[in-house]
Amino acid sequence: MRTEELDYELPEELIAQKPAVPRDSSRLMLVDTSTGEISHHAFHDLPGFLRPGDALVLNETKVLPARLAARRPGGGAAELLFLNEIGDGAWEVLARPSRRLKPGMELSANGDSLRLLGPLGDGRWAIAAADVPGLLDRHGRMPLPPYIEATPEVEGEYQTVYARVPGSAAAPTAGLHFTERVLDGVSRAGGKVEKITLHVGTGTFSPVRTEDLADHPMHPERYSIPEGTQRTVEEAKRVCAVGTTAARTLESWAASGEREGETELFIYPGYRWRAVDALLTNFHLPRSTLLAMVMAFAGEELVREAYETAVRERYRFYSFGDAMLLLNGGRGRA
Repeated sequence: MRTEELDYELPEELIAQKPAVPRDSSRLMLVDTSTGEISHHAFHDLPGFLRPGDALVLNETKVLPARLAARRPGGGAAELLFLNEIGDGAWEVLARPSRRLKPGMELSANGDSLRLLGPLGDGRWAIAAADVPGLLDRHGRMPLPPYIEATPEVEGEYQTVYARVPGSAAAPTAGLHFTERVLDGVSRAGGKVEKITLHVGTGTFSPVRTEDLADHPMHPERYSIPEGTQRTVEEAKRVCAVGTTAARTLESWAASGEREGETELFIYPGYRWRAVDALLTNFHLPRSTLLAMVMAFAGEELVREAYETAVRERYRFYSFGDAMLLLNGGRGRA
């Protein structure tokens, strides 16, 4: 598949700058991949599309205040996005301006010192500092995507209501629509709500820059699946993944048999699904691995039609935008 096939036209005014109020009042596009039927709903209608015996799988990762402003020795600005701990007190960060940084350079952030250990490629660096979680709690900002205007109010909304395990550099955005009302509705409908964890990093949000999609390198991300979740998924009549991160985690486990570890799985058209039957997801950026996964799940032509419909019907796009529920896709299309 050519990466240019992941392009589409989007008016800038359809990029959501903040979540709907209340969150579950956002719109929900229902796409039946078996019939091609597309219909329009509100997100709080979601429980009505689930059946007894379904497993709804959420990613309970918690976003860190991972964006840190720092200064280089000469006083120049630097920005660090903390991705994950890599051992012995060192962290992997996405740094800019990367070309002005050197191994051994000391950076400062409001009086705290950080030392660059060495480059890791693609703008990523290994960095050492005392008590990184404390440093981020004191001085870090929530890592909003660059297309969203950062304000304290908006940063405060960039977390799911069920976030529990700190470790992500971006939110699993399909989960941002959920309220306790919707979660209670899922349980009343007979669905079982289960949790996994995948800490979101560059593997999820790095754009595809290669001409051929298959040449895109995926950076690893850490995941874990509790034993109880595995048991529920194995026994479920249908498995609905909330977001591409939950889908990637379940498929990584299904392919490897490992309930925890690191995944570099890249799902794009031609992939054979093993675990997921329904996918709840947002509308993603062009040339993203996330859009490639959605096309792999529901079919390229149907996803293009759904996106064209979303633009025509003025859906809101990206992290704080509206959602779509894809039924009868994934392993059901095999």
